[in-house]
Amino acid sequence: MSQSKKIQGKIFRGEGGTGGSQTPRSTSDPALTINIPKPATPQLPAPAPPKLGKPEASPSPKQEERGGGTRPFRQRLAEKLKSEYKGAERYRLDQDRERELHWKRWGPYVSDRQWATVREDYSANGDAWSHFPHEHARSRAYRWGEDGIAGISDNHGRLNFSLSLWNEQDRILKERLFGVTGHQGNHGEDVKELYYYLDSTPTHSYMKFLYKYPQKAFPYEELVQENQHRDRDVSEFEILDTDAFDEDRYWDVFLEYAKDEQDPDSVYVRITSYNRGPDPATLHVIPQFWFTNDWSWPAEKPKMPSMVASGNSVVTATHPTLGKFHLYCLPSPPPVSANGTPIGEDGAADGDDVDGIEPELLFTENNTNFHRLYGGQNETPFVKDAFHDHIIPAHRPPISPHGQPGFFAAKIHSNTVHREDGTPSSEEEQGPRTPFPATSDFVNPEKRGTKSAAHYIFENVPGHGGCAVVRMKLTRRKPGQDPTIEDEGLFDDAIEERREEANEFYAALVMGPMTDDLQQIMRQALGGMLWTKQFYQFVQQDWLNGDPAQPPPPPERKWIRNKEWKHMYVADILSMPDKWEYPFFAAWDTAFHCLPLAVVDPEFAKKQLDLLTREWYMKPDGQIPAYEWNFSDVNPPVHAWATFRVFKIERKLYGREDVPFLERVFQKLLLNFTWWVNRKDQGGNNVFEGGFLGLDNIGVFNRSEPLPTGGVLRQADGTAWMAFYCLNMLNIALELAKHNPVYEDIASKFFEHFIFIADAMTYREGEQEVSLWSEKDGLYYDAIEFEGGHTMQLPVRSLVGLIPLYATLVIEPATINRFPGFKKRLEWFTENRPGLSDRNVANMKVRGRGERRLLALANKERLVSILQKMLDEDEFFSEHGIRSLSKKHKDQPWGMDVHGQHYEVNYWPGDSKSGMFGGNSNWRGPIWLAVNFLLIESLQRFYQYYGDELQIECPTGSGDYMNLVEVAEEIQHRIIHIFGRDAEGRRATNGGNPKLDRDPHFRDYVWFHEFFHADDGRGLGASHQTGWSGLVAYHILQSGATCRLPRTPKTPRSLAHHYFDEHIEAQSEYGDETHSLRSAYSAADLNTLGDISPDAL
Repeated sequence: MSQSKKIQGKIFRGEGGTGGSQTPRSTSDPALTINIPKPATPQLPAPAPPKLGKPEASPSPKQEERGGGTRPFRQRLAEKLKSEYKGAERYRLDQDRERELHWKRWGPYVSDRQWATVREDYSANGDAWSHFPHEHARSRAYRWGEDGIAGISDNHGRLNFSLSLWNEQDRILKERLFGVTGHQGNHGEDVKELYYYLDSTPTHSYMKFLYKYPQKAFPYEELVQENQHRDRDVSEFEILDTDAFDEDRYWDVFLEYAKDEQDPDSVYVRITSYNRGPDPATLHVIPQFWFTNDWSWPAEKPKMPSMVASGNSVVTATHPTLGKFHLYCLPSPPPVSANGTPIGEDGAADGDDVDGIEPELLFTENNTNFHRLYGGQNETPFVKDAFHDHIIPAHRPPISPHGQPGFFAAKIHSNTVHREDGTPSSEEEQGPRTPFPATSDFVNPEKRGTKSAAHYIFENVPGHGGCAVVRMKLTRRKPGQDPTIEDEGLFDDAIEERREEANEFYAALVMGPMTDDLQQIMRQALGGMLWTKQFYQFVQQDWLNGDPAQPPPPPERKWIRNKEWKHMYVADILSMPDKWEYPFFAAWDTAFHCLPLAVVDPEFAKKQLDLLTREWYMKPDGQIPAYEWNFSDVNPPVHAWATFRVFKIERKLYGREDVPFLERVFQKLLLNFTWWVNRKDQGGNNVFEGGFLGLDNIGVFNRSEPLPTGGVLRQADGTAWMAFYCLNMLNIALELAKHNPVYEDIASKFFEHFIFIADAMTYREGEQEVSLWSEKDGLYYDAIEFEGGHTMQLPVRSLVGLIPLYATLVIEPATINRFPGFKKRLEWFTENRPGLSDRNVANMKVRGRGERRLLALANKERLVSILQKMLDEDEFFSEHGIRSLSKKHKDQPWGMDVHGQHYEVNYWPGDSKSGMFGGNSNWRGPIWLAVNFLLIESLQRFYQYYGDELQIECPTGSGDYMNLVEVAEEIQHRIIHIFGRDAEGRRATNGGNPKLDRDPHFRDYVWFHEFFHADDGRGLGASHQTGWSGLVAYHILQSGATCRLPRTPKTPRSLAHHYFDEHIEAQSEYGDETHSLRSAYSAADLNTLGDISPDAL
């Protein structure tokens, strides 16, 4: 058998191997093999895929260096490092952290959507959706970023690579993800595609992505029109509701990236496309490679980057600061059928050559097509959308009267553009439709430019699993310096080694027994979070004033948004909530992202938290920017909490104590805390108004706007958030005081401030005592304070009443004894200010389990009262977690009439029925993982203090009693059940869709939605908001070993008693006088991520 046949046999049949142990694959991790059903009758072996006509390869010198090309890198590395070996990926993380090799230079930093973002909006009215619609994206150069499907770039966004496809039916190339805009969707913006982030290591040494591409014409117009016609009471119209995937007529396109074992600037690319339909079909695979346009904006053009063809299948890209890279576009073998037979072989003898598929290299410029968009003059003869015209006849302009192509004779009209009266235009895009013979005039015949593509055509790929493969490699090396460019076997071995190293990395996280399904969910969650990085660029002054080389923006634009943030200069890799729906950073989302990210990459997590407090982000007065639609909006102050948690996770899991990071961020947070006190406590009485606070439509009124009733809204959650902030700053100060005694006084300061904030939950206005606590209902409520001192509580049972539980801290006796100044102040307060230290807080004089002290807003009676409502399945307690609004309001909505207008809060378990905040999120019922996460941690802290002494009926009325840590675990399990497969194979998040639950090509893939239906667990909102829904990975790591199947009875807690009791008795880190970086017990001992105490991890 020829070398080429051996290689392709390995690719398509899984013959041979890379050596070492092989991890079994699931359907969510398909190998480049064809699954051959077991025949009913004996059959002859299918013929091997044909060779590409290459000679037999002999071992190269590079192979000899690699140990003959037989032993994986991780084995050789283990021999070298011996006992210090912790895995190949951990080795790369260490190299990157020590700046030995820049492993994170290349990563998934290209946005999923750059069109219709605030940064690209230069309109007079701030309507970003209409100013830069999807229809413009293929023809118009971006100013502040790039987008693509599964794109990668360097860490400064200079050079980009992404996937594009064509099914010979669409009117445009599929080069970016489509969705409806905020004006078109009945619940706001929403992506209308099927894609999955399947895997990624922290250094992006291995990444995997899946895109499902219809073989029919993509239903762009149907998706827009149907969603526009639906009102908010109807569910959204999704692509699976169309006929685009009927009869499985679609392509599964897997894209894998892998880096060389010791060269971070060499990236393998493998694109594997499976025809899931019943009939042969043709697919065009057109990977694109381009420079970001940074030359169209300044007065003087910078030194231009360039791309040029170096031979028939190599693109050489040269950039003034990035240097020179080569993209090798390797010839592809012919497609094969599901049994591995190449099409057209017809029984050819072994050793016969079959022609490979050579790509056509295309070149153009990444410049705007002004003529097509506006009827203007183009700067260059070759423009951004040239590949559409070159490949798709129907996209080309009609022939002019002179017999030549009439470039851009028709403007693009967009049905997303709005008329002057604000109503959407019903015009469909009137792009040219007159085909004419192929021409090279659309692309540069000299094969040079700033944008390139490799055009592969796979004709008649067999149905039912027929497969086509594209291989490419991005590297600085020349052909003779890299044997993997010439040898497909070495190429695929390298990718398989990186995949095995990813398996090794994630296997090391899982401690103790856990189902394969939960392990897959955890890995996809963490992989999705690592995929959802983006190079985010924004220079506020340049954006506000416009660019010298462009027409000046409308003057009124300067007053629309963010005019106060003139200092902002951002050009960083940031963690996005969702790279399509929210392709911008959001401060409080980022804080939650950092916890699961810290488990796999604490350096990146710390960088995120540090950046938001740097002087080019934070305002001089201490405010942290919220998000690009309104940097001045107010989000919950969770930054200090996330900072300390990340610090402790790194210490626990990696044995490193980054005190400089903790101190640096803490110093900046002192400014932020002062900003909160000065700006959000109008009356100076420690009751905080807060405003938006990230909970969108949770209140009866829009909390970001003045009250229609007049007066001031006293927010129970705003005040509770500040108490929570205080306790986290106190906790950090005590940690820093171990290294610098100055911080002991600062800890005392935050202790006193906490007491005053707690006391303000009941405060005096003139002669009247006002409370945010309702003795009648046993819950906290917001209150309106009117002029003259009259106050009215707003009895809405929502998260607002639960958030005070967050403000909880347990202090070890060893900590108090270690810091005599802090101890003296604590005892003085409890003895001399009993009115403050006893009211509205847990009694600090009473020592709990292990002589611990408790600082909390809720004393024992209030805690029990709140938990009785929170754990009532007719109120907050859902099968899938804690609801954001009590189910009680389903039958008992609460409202009031103000100046002839009725305001009301109803229980909406699913999508929002209100247009408040765009209508694409809902806090009036659904499950949100971030706020549930903090409730779980609070219960764990309370258990540290109360232990088994405090038992709560869970669920309320069930007759079953649990201690608080058991309650916390029960909530964790219910959240895990959103994603986990039940005994019938269904996942709650799939909403009962049989294709998603049963189809072997769907059932193992999970989306991580923004929020979840409160009653059935269905995923809602942004479908890829792995950011904070990725928190489920943390829950799985912490309690997945004891998690039962969804909708099954609870099983005996075989691990729980040992797990909780043994380690709650262990002395905390504060009591360890040896100052060891590792605690006395490890995550491995617990079969979980660590101790139940958030303060011990």
